[in-house]
Amino acid sequence: MMIAATPSTCDLCDAHKGDLSGAFRVLPPVFRSFGGRAAFHGPVATVKCFEDNSAVKAALESDGTVETPTGRVGRVLVVDGGASLRRALVGGNIAAAAARNGWAGVVVDGAVRDVAELAACDVGLLALALMPLPTERRGEGQRELPVRVQGGCVPVTGCTPTPTAWWWRTDPCTSLPSRRPERRHGRRLGAAMRVIPLGRPAGSS
Repeated sequence: MMIAATPSTCDLCDAHKGDLSGAFRVLPPVFRSFGGRAAFHGPVATVKCFEDNSAVKAALESDGTVETPTGRVGRVLVVDGGASLRRALVGGNIAAAAARNGWAGVVVDGAVRDVAELAACDVGLLALALMPLPTERRGEGQRELPVRVQGGCVPVTGCTPTPTAWWWRTDPCTSLPSRRPERRHGRRLGAAMRVIPLGRPAGSS
């Protein structure tokens, strides 16, 4: 029997449909896929900005990987752009930098541009819409803080006491468990989703 490399997002939702702790979250189905990877997952990093992508550019031009006990993995940058569709926060050059620097994916609560270039980049990219207008870079924006995206709170890996927030997108829906699902009985299943220290999931060998 082949073992799936990643769990299905819908399987995770089935396993945690009764979760009331808030550690497992599903965002509304409003995002469109524009990147070269349809499925992606990884520890969360965040940016909060509004019609200025200076912080997004700085983040994606830096190393997008993080060390875990099983090796380095790509992170997912979640951008709280205030759902503005008036300016594009990610374009082809920034998406290419994200792929080059090992980012697994980018989720933009806002707009992006350069659709053909985005599709050619080996990185996951979700956004609300396309907008050809670029931003005015004023050096504004914040990085690595909890953000709100489409009404849902997205924690960031590294907050005291160092939680590991994981983003999963393995089929056409999105979910945000705050720990990585562990392997049981030959399949990767969602375990109790809770904030844990960065590293190997509890119960794994």
